[in-house]
Amino acid sequence: MAWPTAPIRTERLVLRESEARDRAAFVELFASPEVGTYVGGSRPRAELERSAPEVPGRRPGFFVIELDGEMIGMITLDPRDAGRRGHVRPGGGETELGSMFLPRAWGRGYAAEACGAALDWVAGALPGEPVVLCTQSANERAMRLAAKLGFTEVERFEEFGAEQWFGVRGLPAR
Repeated sequence: MAWPTAPIRTERLVLRESEARDRAAFVELFASPEVGTYVGGSRPRAELERSAPEVPGRRPGFFVIELDGEMIGMITLDPRDAGRRGHVRPGGGETELGSMFLPRAWGRGYAAEACGAALDWVAGALPGEPVVLCTQSANERAMRLAAKLGFTEVERFEEFGAEQWFGVRGLPAR
């Protein structure tokens, strides 16, 4: 896939590469106890301030979500680790969608808008590529988002001390 991609614009948002001006929002995102609830917990703000790179997240498959010139979240599109449970192809490596948003952006439809745009981009960049999503089944917001985006359940399994929901978009469920 060609990277970096040109910014993707939706009705309200811009999906773009990370920039130095996003560093404070990254620290806020990963230090947030609310955000950390279903991703293994938050990290200490002082540790993040010391360790975060000048331009966090600059890599292929990583989008900053911008609203009115400010970062409100991030989307990742990464190959799913073959060593983890949850795959729809032998050998794994499917494109996995991940997202995190600052709590102030929750409940306004930004996640569906941004993830939908990222999924459209994947469909154009990697035609026919299935996209998978894995989230804790207890994460009601993520479960509603997965359904809204057209993911269908493949399986549930225990990982990281919690039940995980694994779904796919682009292939029929097994």
